[in-house]
Amino acid sequence: MKLLKLFFNFYINASIHVAFAVYAFISVTKLYFDLNYQDHFNYFIFFGTITGYNFVKYAGVAKLHHRSLTEDLKIIQIFSFFCFLATCYFATQISIRTLMYTLPFGVLTLLYAVPFLSGFHKNLREVSYLKIIVVAIVWAGFTVLIPVVNAGQEIVLDTVLLFLQRFLIVLVLILPFDIRDVQYDEISLQTIPKKIGVQKTKRLGLGIMVFALLLEYGVNANDISKNVFMIFFFTTLVFLMRSKMNQSKYYSSFWVESLPITWWLLLLGFYNL
Repeated sequence: MKLLKLFFNFYINASIHVAFAVYAFISVTKLYFDLNYQDHFNYFIFFGTITGYNFVKYAGVAKLHHRSLTEDLKIIQIFSFFCFLATCYFATQISIRTLMYTLPFGVLTLLYAVPFLSGFHKNLREVSYLKIIVVAIVWAGFTVLIPVVNAGQEIVLDTVLLFLQRFLIVLVLILPFDIRDVQYDEISLQTIPKKIGVQKTKRLGLGIMVFALLLEYGVNANDISKNVFMIFFFTTLVFLMRSKMNQSKYYSSFWVESLPITWWLLLLGFYNL
């Protein structure tokens, strides 16, 4: 049991679960637009997500405590390095056009963690309200625009609508994390729950999800996709409304981040009925 717990904690802390959530979002996009399955691209995004997320999460910690890193963090650093090498390899297996489209989103990820504002003392993460927007844009870009470009298709109205919907969904999925972190965030970091309160944040999330639901009927998707989205819609709202500051350890980091995976698996199940 102890070994299983260690493995599960590594799975969460090393951002493997996040990578599966991103992969699930990409798979949803492929089902919506009937895109071809491409192994190299999927591996590129999967290992790139682990590399990027671990860089954002641990770069500052490693810089401050590089001589006294815990054993777990050292293992995550080594794991992230090999994921970075895998990302570089699979980057050579996809088109230059795809790589060019990933560039702006990659730069946003870098600037999210690296200080470049206010005399190089501040990054995008520390700019009020910008944190949640940057994360949502990056996720929407990598899980909607980039798969479409990689499949050789043009970016049309349906693509833009799905991008906007994905942006809104990610915004809502971040809110339980921000609610959890209200008691830990610095005063200068003005997250939405810290500014307007937990209950108003939940109402805002409800409004955003309703807009995302309306966009679902603007995207040229079939009835199966729309019906499955309704399940995803209500499940997401349940998790949002049950969010609180003193939530369980894995409520956001595992269960909330499992929602895109659940959406994808439901789509697969309904498509194969």
